[in-house]
Amino acid sequence: MSTFKGSRRAVLLGTLAALALGATACGSSGSSDPLGGGSSASAGATASGSGAASGGSGGAGGSGGTVVVGSANFPENVLLGSIYSQALKAKGVKVQEKFNIGSREVLYGQLQSGNLTVLPEYNGALLAYLDAKNTAVTTPDVNAALTKALPASLAILDSSPAEDKDSLSVTQETADKYSLKSIADLAAKAGEFTIGGPPEFKTRREQQFKDVYGLTFKEWKPTADTTANALKDGNIQVGNVFTTDPKIVQYKLVPLSDPKNVFGAQNVTPLINKAGVDANATAALNAVSAKLDTAGLTALMKRVSVDKEDPSAVAKDWLKSNGLG
Repeated sequence: MSTFKGSRRAVLLGTLAALALGATACGSSGSSDPLGGGSSASAGATASGSGAASGGSGGAGGSGGTVVVGSANFPENVLLGSIYSQALKAKGVKVQEKFNIGSREVLYGQLQSGNLTVLPEYNGALLAYLDAKNTAVTTPDVNAALTKALPASLAILDSSPAEDKDSLSVTQETADKYSLKSIADLAAKAGEFTIGGPPEFKTRREQQFKDVYGLTFKEWKPTADTTANALKDGNIQVGNVFTTDPKIVQYKLVPLSDPKNVFGAQNVTPLINKAGVDANATAALNAVSAKLDTAGLTALMKRVSVDKEDPSAVAKDWLKSNGLG
């Protein structure tokens, strides 16, 4: 998965920013439009000309215009974009999809200009992008800070309980054997456990775990992208696995809760251009947020990333099962 959010998305925010802002996003058409590289499909009506894709005039969902739903270029964000798009269509909103666009720098600028109307965002990472010095970590505090940081033309809607963020995870067997439900529960066993994660994870988090939770692990291993596999194989007992990684479902891993918020909030949250979203569209997007949780999103991502199902079909199934499609 792309590093759009938090620490694992730092590479995307740097390298793609240089590519996308220094030049343009490349598409098969060779267009200089940074949206040209994304897959685009109209639904409910033809969205062209003076619609939302034409610039600052934006397509207002309440005035017969077209709401343009965008996404970053990694599978989870495309899936979320498809969920938003189909939820809007189910409420009679005319929608155009522009998925797989690129980095936050490109997406945010396109939303400001009105070329996009709705984006699936991650509140903590968006706040870090807008205000790198802000120290908010809880969902209410992050969203309050975001509301202040965003320009008047943009807004966030209701955050979902679903979060794609760092976790300390263990196998189901380990969780059951030692009655582990939260990171705090590791205190009695950490000295016997090996922890794995990205190469930089020890440097970034070792002291924090000591200070906040009183954890001193037996050993730190740089397991990088193999962390979930290392947990499954017993090479480590605790791993830094992201909460919507489909391997959590595939390998029956247990992300431990983080009551002291070492890992800040990363709730899936609609970011909108206010001129293009009316009360009907707002209600549709908020209804999605009310139903979407981390376990559900992780299960959907298994279908997309492991089972290789089409994201739009997975989104349709989820919306139908939750009474939203």
